[in-house]
Amino acid sequence: MQRIALVYFVVALIETLTTKRRPLVLSPGHLSIFTAYRWQWIGGFIAFSFYMITTYSLYIPDWSFINHKEGKAYTVKCGMRGHLGPACNAVGYVDREILGINHLYKSPAWQHLKACTLSSPRSGPFREDAPGWCHANFEPEGLLSSISAILSGAIGIHYGHVLMHFKGHSQRLKQWLSMAIGLLVLAFLLHFSHAIPINKQLYTISYVCLTAGAAGVVFSGFYILIDVWGLRTPFLFLEWIGMNSMLIFVLGAQGILAAFINGWYYNNPNKTLVTWIKTHVFIDAWHSWNLGTLLYVIFAEITFYGVLAGILHKLGMYWKL
Repeated sequence: MQRIALVYFVVALIETLTTKRRPLVLSPGHLSIFTAYRWQWIGGFIAFSFYMITTYSLYIPDWSFINHKEGKAYTVKCGMRGHLGPACNAVGYVDREILGINHLYKSPAWQHLKACTLSSPRSGPFREDAPGWCHANFEPEGLLSSISAILSGAIGIHYGHVLMHFKGHSQRLKQWLSMAIGLLVLAFLLHFSHAIPINKQLYTISYVCLTAGAAGVVFSGFYILIDVWGLRTPFLFLEWIGMNSMLIFVLGAQGILAAFINGWYYNNPNKTLVTWIKTHVFIDAWHSWNLGTLLYVIFAEITFYGVLAGILHKLGMYWKL
């Protein structure tokens, strides 16, 4: 939530302060929308530059910490710059120095790596030879990585500007898909050339390009189905979720509703209605933890929240600012 708030604040601030500096009508040309909203792109470029310069130029010294749960001290050897691995990246270093390691997330995704646990890619007990950084806290929504997310916001608002200024279906789709496909190509080039790997924890630029490009393709797909072909009814549940997006995010993405339901269990905390449905209806039926979990999210969680949002819509109940 904090990262979303920061990105929205920065993008909205630029949008508000530059209202009188952009034309009401775009000049002809495919790139006219970029020049009209150049201040938004300048803001995104500044965020991109700050992230890249800090990530690749900041010196990361050796660092130590105490795992209070284990009562054991660890030292991580670094002494380098520009490293994007779990141990010596600038994102973690900035958070440790400013926020303090004890204020960071205690169960980071790093702990699921093979170097940390034999249960990889799921969580499990640490290996006996697990490196020290496996036991350290790490903030996946930290300070430096949130700066990189501002570029995501700039790209997202560009999709909205296209919707405002271009009225024809073909014009809109040409703008969206050219941007989205270009971003996806750039993301895969950066990743598979090993220049900048796609990494959500560090919010690398390749990750920004991948998610922004994928969002553009998916958005264009829904636009074709709903606005061009007129297939609105099958997707009404998404409209309802969008009308109550804040409530659904808090209940679903933050796990509040699931935590409440899982508070009611039989014999032990692992025997709840949610875990029974997920395990027996999906995972056991497909004999795959990954596929079963994916199907559970699509056909159980999203369907449930779609129905909930639909009921709230019929009752005229919305949670908004």
